[in-house]
Amino acid sequence: MNTTRQQMLQRIREAVREGNRANGSSEEIPPRGQIGYQGAGNDLMRTFRTAFTAAGGQLHVVADAADAVGVALDLVRARSIRRVLLGRGEVLEALPIVEALRTVGIEIIDALPACSADKEWFAADLGLSGADFLIAQTGSVVLASRPEQPRSLSLLPPIHLVVAEHRQLVPDLFDLFAVLSPGEQDWPACLSIITGPSKTGDIELRLVTGVHGPEEIHVILIAGDASR
Repeated sequence: MNTTRQQMLQRIREAVREGNRANGSSEEIPPRGQIGYQGAGNDLMRTFRTAFTAAGGQLHVVADAADAVGVALDLVRARSIRRVLLGRGEVLEALPIVEALRTVGIEIIDALPACSADKEWFAADLGLSGADFLIAQTGSVVLASRPEQPRSLSLLPPIHLVVAEHRQLVPDLFDLFAVLSPGEQDWPACLSIITGPSKTGDIELRLVTGVHGPEEIHVILIAGDASR
């Protein structure tokens, strides 16, 4: 990370620290630990469900990988999906989802630039991706751009389907950027924080979805033991 960015982020951290002192107290704010900054609470999955649904997203909580594949198949059938733009990632690659989709006649378009042409991406009915993080407080999906997970994956198809695991939940934005702080890992070229389907109110202040991106976003959350 360059020096200018480090200085900017440090100024932001200092401003946040100063702006959140209780009642103007000069006492230092105690370490946050795992507690959500704005009341994310202890049940991150419940908080995420509430915020994500309020933003217009559709959440499908499942117990395991087999159930996740079943929900994905139900969705492609219900929406008459013919072509899926497929990303890569640890969670996705652990699922037998590609074989399942091909079995029901779905055409798979690989999101890797070397595997398909850009014009094929525009023909996709659904973008299937993993997630880097889920932010409980805001109900947001976080995607870091990389060759196997390009920005187009979550922008071009009219429906975006995300498969994630419970362990990827973080309480809020402060926790996200704590993970992405210098020294933890390299920052991506683009970090997308997606909160609900694409929306705009530019014309006559009327809220319209699906104009600048997907009109639907679904998250299949593999909860494991947390679902019990």
